[in-house]
Amino acid sequence: MKSKSTITYFIILVSGVIILLNILSNRFFFRLDLTEDDRYTLSKSTKDILRNLQESVTITAYFSKNLPPDRENVRRDFKDMLIEYSNIAKGMLVYEFIDPLKDESIEQEAVQSGIMPQNIPSREKDEIKFQKGYMGAFIQVGEESEVIPVIESSVGMEYNLTTAIKKLSLTDKPLVGILQGHGEAPLQQLQEVIYSLEVLYKVQPVTLTDSTSELDNYNTLAIVAPKDSLPDSHLRQLDAFIARGGRLFVAINRVGTSEDKQYGMPVNTGLEIWLSRKGIDVNNNYIVDAQCHTVALQSERDGYISIQPVQFFYIPIINNFEDHPISSGLEQVVLEFASSLNFAGDSSVKFIPLARTSENSGTKTSYSIYDLAGREWTQNDFPISGLVVAAALEGNIGGNENSKMVVVGDGDFPLGGRQRGQVNPDNVSLMVNSIDWLSDDTGLIELRTKGATSRPLDDIEDGKRTFLKYLNFLLPLILIIIYGIIRIQRKQTIRIKRMEAGYV
Repeated sequence: MKSKSTITYFIILVSGVIILLNILSNRFFFRLDLTEDDRYTLSKSTKDILRNLQESVTITAYFSKNLPPDRENVRRDFKDMLIEYSNIAKGMLVYEFIDPLKDESIEQEAVQSGIMPQNIPSREKDEIKFQKGYMGAFIQVGEESEVIPVIESSVGMEYNLTTAIKKLSLTDKPLVGILQGHGEAPLQQLQEVIYSLEVLYKVQPVTLTDSTSELDNYNTLAIVAPKDSLPDSHLRQLDAFIARGGRLFVAINRVGTSEDKQYGMPVNTGLEIWLSRKGIDVNNNYIVDAQCHTVALQSERDGYISIQPVQFFYIPIINNFEDHPISSGLEQVVLEFASSLNFAGDSSVKFIPLARTSENSGTKTSYSIYDLAGREWTQNDFPISGLVVAAALEGNIGGNENSKMVVVGDGDFPLGGRQRGQVNPDNVSLMVNSIDWLSDDTGLIELRTKGATSRPLDDIEDGKRTFLKYLNFLLPLILIIIYGIIRIQRKQTIRIKRMEAGYV
């Protein structure tokens, strides 16, 4: 039997180890990340931003106490992230957690800072109740500040926080120009894209004139959905822009729709010919894809109006992406009357397909009639696999300087607004990522889509889905059985030893 002194010594030793671990945990942060997309591991871009801070960053996290378990997990993840941020920043980042509900003046301070109160659902005795709570953060650098009004999920947490810090730390933002004057999409329809870009860049409209070049102040230029012809003088300015190493993003409609929207027609602006001279052909066709958007078709019969969902094969859903900084992490881009791209350049230019159609796709000529209810579609309409709809070019595109270009065969994909509604998030990310890559500031690309991967069971093969179902059901039982067998064998071994002669 162990003596009291031995037990006391053991307790003191364990207590000392626990205290030491707590002291070390405040100075050093470590955790294992076993997730497939490393969602709990800080990216290199975040670490670089934190290590290069020139001014101190203060973060006030307004989180209520006694949150439901799922929201408490978000609070814990955010606190763990702040600990890691603080350690990497080497004293240049400080934080504190405050419960706004403990004092009315603190709650008023949180609301004035832009932190939004939430009605948070919780379950009590098989009943759903709502409680008032706060989950947000206020970030300050010098006299400038940013707010994250609501932190509802760990998804996007690092991007939102790092983006806010980066935005406050920048003193001189590079310029990004968006070309106007040829029927291009107005900036009002690009508000979601511009909002994301303005974290790192100053976005300005650019209108070309025949006499002077307006592109000298820009390293990156975007052209989105021009409808009118570009004069030769403007195309020559684009030549000069590329020749000096300028970076260009082009989203182009090669085909359009008639006013009654029953057939398509080609769109000729001169930009397609200019792109062809640079080595990339935007084909005069429509892409059709069996993996497509569904629209509501309204019909009237016998005085009754019926609405039924119909696959609209001219609106492909793209989820076949290249492993590239622009497209990595994207899940689903929705295009509308898009055209395919071909590369016709030489070896001095690197051609990188970024996005392709599904295995069941095809093309139609620009004058094709696309009456939704007027024909039956068959597998013969989708004989082609992996048509390129977005691509990047890098190298000697024109002139003596290396340049970069991104071309998407759909000019409308990043547009929103009153009539078009909200833009698909990955459509926005495709354009913003492209600008980041073109501008050589790729640090936040990987964060924008980090942790946002969804894996619906409907997309998993039947065999794999069955395996996962039985694994979730049987694995706990198997582990319990194995533990029981080991425990029984251990007890039998002890019993046998006790029966041996000389056992004390």
